[in-house]
Amino acid sequence: MKRLYRSDRDRMLGGVCGGIGDYFNIDPTLVRLGWVVISIFPTCGFGIVGYIIAAIIIPRESQVRQN
Repeated sequence: MKRLYRSDRDRMLGGVCGGIGDYFNIDPTLVRLGWVVISIFPTCGFGIVGYIIAAIIIPRESQVRQN
């Protein structure tokens, strides 16, 4: 079963984009660029808040691998 997690290996801040990239099997750099674009537009300005929420809710890779 495939699980979403925050990456321990491919991370810049919290590992959220690295984990999302692993989950969808795409380059995490593309996820990071998309997140920056979403964060820049004021009408869709949930990017920063969304990242913080995701960093709190999504478990770390080491926690997922233990189970």
